[in-house]
Amino acid sequence: MELLLKDKICVVTGASRGIGAAIVARFASEGAKVYALSRTEPAETEKFAAPLQQPVWIACDVSDESSIDGAVNEILARDERIDVLVNNAGITRDGLLMRMKTDDWNAVLSTNLSSAFFASRSVIRAMLRQKEGCILNVSSIVGLKGNSGQANYSASKAGLIGLTKSIAREVASRGIRVNAIAPGFIDTSMTAKIPEEFRERLMATIPLGRAGKAEEVANVALFLCSPLASFITGVVLPVDGGMGM
Repeated sequence: MELLLKDKICVVTGASRGIGAAIVARFASEGAKVYALSRTEPAETEKFAAPLQQPVWIACDVSDESSIDGAVNEILARDERIDVLVNNAGITRDGLLMRMKTDDWNAVLSTNLSSAFFASRSVIRAMLRQKEGCILNVSSIVGLKGNSGQANYSASKAGLIGLTKSIAREVASRGIRVNAIAPGFIDTSMTAKIPEEFRERLMATIPLGRAGKAEEVANVALFLCSPLASFITGVVLPVDGGMGM
């Protein structure tokens, strides 16, 4: 059976753990050469034991456009093309609006939203020359619904949706697809910090009755970035167990 991403050059930001690490491993298992971008090298427990090609880690501060441009230029120098970009990098700095510090607002918007703009702008010229390519933005269900105590995070994820649809319209005629996924409550190191009482309340809002797995999000990412989704662009696909219904 043909591998879905055989010999494709894929770039994943925020790739050192959680959803990003799962996407890296899934893409590599389907034959892609994956460049994993993150500030810190993946811990041994998060290493992507890909059976086909070991992903290449590149240190990159995604909130710094020069760092992003440098990483993309390095990849293009090595492989001369980029087929898939996954903008997954994200942080939280939760707090009620009246108490939210400006630094916390700026940090979240910079890492979650501006980084996707920087990376997309950096790879788009190569994709335009190729007349093909795929960009996937990892938004969130809170980008669609909002969430108390997460004004900065929700705004950044909603911004990713607008960015997705706008870029999709700009580049569709050149064979480039741009989509987003909106994960709900997924078991990762980020969500592991949530107090048990609040976690139980969240579970009650999920019709499927459980948290999602990073691998389940990675499977959807694979679909949208593969030829199976060749006629899909500008969509936002929830991966949330029905949480957003």
